[in-house]
Amino acid sequence: MLIFAHRGASKAAPENTLKAFRLAFEQHADGIEFDTYQHDDGIVVFHDRTLKRRAREPGYLLDASWQALREMDIGEGERIPTLSETLNCVVDNKWCNIEIKHLNDVDSWVEDVKQAVQESGINVDKLLISSFNHHWLHAIAKRWSKVKIGALSASYELDCTASARALNAYSVNIALDAVDKSFVHEALRDGFDVFVYTVDEPRDMLMLREWGVTGIFTNVPDTALKALS
Repeated sequence: MLIFAHRGASKAAPENTLKAFRLAFEQHADGIEFDTYQHDDGIVVFHDRTLKRRAREPGYLLDASWQALREMDIGEGERIPTLSETLNCVVDNKWCNIEIKHLNDVDSWVEDVKQAVQESGINVDKLLISSFNHHWLHAIAKRWSKVKIGALSASYELDCTASARALNAYSVNIALDAVDKSFVHEALRDGFDVFVYTVDEPRDMLMLREWGVTGIFTNVPDTALKALS
């Protein structure tokens, strides 16, 4: 079962920072997951719409200038990273899940991400794009057929793989609170990998592995490695 570090090794380092991502790979995670916003001047790695929780600043992320964002301290002296900076710290042949929180222009987004992928040299076969906005995913898939799509959901729908089928997705990314054994078996039967978030307790990790889950997103990749070894 693959171990994705959720926002990096975010229990031990500030979430969505280069420090958290590097630590995740030091802890032997199979990949990292992080959140992105398409700012007017580029793609930044950040989770919240507002700056209060992480940067202790008033206002909204997308209202701030690029320069201001780049100067903000989001914990332990870490700055808000760009997509390129983040991809450049991915270890060879490791997985990378980009979650999209905001996107305003699909064409420029695809162009920017392709360029960052090429410059970083990461393996595009281990790049997964996910979002709760499946319209964005559908538009991206039409423009970039090679990239893997993760149909992100927090609910167990009556037809649990309908969205994944419509998106021709690689995986179903489902919340721990929503998933059960029947969901996993149905999704696997329909040909999709199953990734579950956010899984921090060893008991849940072992249960999901028994169910046949492909991978988990966790804030504690070191704990996951110990529990699953």
